[in-house]
Amino acid sequence: MHCPPYVTAPIVHPPLCRVQHHFQATIVPHIHPSHTTHVFHHLYEHRHYFPHTESAVAQDANRHLCCSGPMGPFPARY
Repeated sequence: MHCPPYVTAPIVHPPLCRVQHHFQATIVPHIHPSHTTHVFHHLYEHRHYFPHTESAVAQDANRHLCCSGPMGPFPARY
């Protein structure tokens, strides 16, 4: 009897996020402003798993011999 496999819900990986930094310089004569840029970083840790399965195969073989009566196989003829 064959039972169908159990299927779980799919795992959806987070999207790849890219960050682009844009810089602009402004020159103002005789004024010396100060500016602080806060850059927030988020780390995505990708953990890769490599599941492995194994299987076994049993093989059978058959051999047919020609035998001459109760004494056993025929002698080889050359």
